[in-house]
Amino acid sequence: MGANAQTSVPLFTAGEVLTAANQNISAGTGVPVFATTVTRDAAFGGSGEKVLAEGQLAYIEASDIVQYYDGTSWATLGPSTSGGLNLISATTIGSAVSSVTVSNAFSATYDNYRITVNGGSGSTEANLNFTLGNTATGYYWSYAGVEWSGTTAFGGGSNQTSFFAASTQTKGTFLNMDIFNPFLSDETVINTRYVNLKTATTGTSLSIGGFVDNTTSYTAFTLTPSSGTLTGGTIRVYGYANS
Repeated sequence: MGANAQTSVPLFTAGEVLTAANQNISAGTGVPVFATTVTRDAAFGGSGEKVLAEGQLAYIEASDIVQYYDGTSWATLGPSTSGGLNLISATTIGSAVSSVTVSNAFSATYDNYRITVNGGSGSTEANLNFTLGNTATGYYWSYAGVEWSGTTAFGGGSNQTSFFAASTQTKGTFLNMDIFNPFLSDETVINTRYVNLKTATTGTSLSIGGFVDNTTSYTAFTLTPSSGTLTGGTIRVYGYANS
């Protein structure tokens, strides 16, 4: 967190002693500054904290944006997001973890998103599976591609427990996914790339597409290797500007 980042927005009561420390929380900036949208949400409505209300402003360090609360949800005020990808969050993968969940990834601010993973490695060669919220059924997907040797590869999954989304291995973990409508009450659709660096002759590059057969509104997702663990690397979530 930066020097101005806050973890609460205090509300003072009649007769309370106003200390220098109280004043310094907001003296550094006229707008409360938060590391992420997670710390922003946690700063309102608790004991001794301000109730979130229409007109509230906030600055988010992770994405360098100013947001306002319209009485229902947070919307982005600036900088301009016209026609671009805007970083929402960056999550560092820990050491030898069996899965990683990214919370508060999706919201009303964006309809469509890009998710990337780079760096780090898997303890063994494995598929990287992708699930939305707590949904463990109704995933439909298919893939088509080619091995470095020229051999074609194709297949699919019907009513699965997750998306087959990418690859992890000792050479690295790689994911580049576009995801459509995860927060909207509509079917969520994905389009992603799978690259396995296995060897010079048996590595594979695949295109994968699929959808979840429900209209659930999601805010979070989880990445889980089909075997082994993940260590290191960063999961980044970007929002496609709606206009």
